[in-house]
Amino acid sequence: MMKSALTGAQVYERQPGSTAQKKEAKMTNRHAWVLSIVLVCLSTGSASAADNVKAVFKDGKGKQIGTATLIATPTGLLIEAELTGLPPGEHAFHIHQTGRCDAADGFKSAGPHYSSGKREHGYKVEGGPHTGDMPNQFVNADGTLHAHLFSPNVALNQGDGALFDSDGSALIVHAKADDYQSQPAGDAGDRIACAVIERAG
Repeated sequence: MMKSALTGAQVYERQPGSTAQKKEAKMTNRHAWVLSIVLVCLSTGSASAADNVKAVFKDGKGKQIGTATLIATPTGLLIEAELTGLPPGEHAFHIHQTGRCDAADGFKSAGPHYSSGKREHGYKVEGGPHTGDMPNQFVNADGTLHAHLFSPNVALNQGDGALFDSDGSALIVHAKADDYQSQPAGDAGDRIACAVIERAG
């Protein structure tokens, strides 16, 4: 009798359709599902981090006065900027060629307007605009600037308008408005704020 009982137990353990094996298979499937969800989340997070770009504005004395976030989209680049301590009124707002902001030289270190080809400056001229040309922005009476701009001509990493080239790029706020036609920079005056465009770390 004991032998028969033991044999029966052994047969039960090897039965392919046993409850124990079904539970084990269900747990394995559940673990695989959870793992796939985690991997998708991680890959999505990595892609978002790669497209998250920041820029910190400094004034002519090297003081931090604002920030900008640059967001890659399928059709161009969205720029959201918040600054303080600026002179009220209309100001040119451009992307410049080099990712350097040396206050000592009046931000000339940022180079000319970003341009991916031999184009003229300004929306009003034939052969324009520069790749880095953008519309004027208006500073409030309290010196604050809240800007949302969109440029279809630039990208972060790929194509002729890529900002992350060998020497980087910068955002510049000028003392005056851009007239959209004078060469080479719209008669926009001095550079009063500068921000190096950098990957968020």
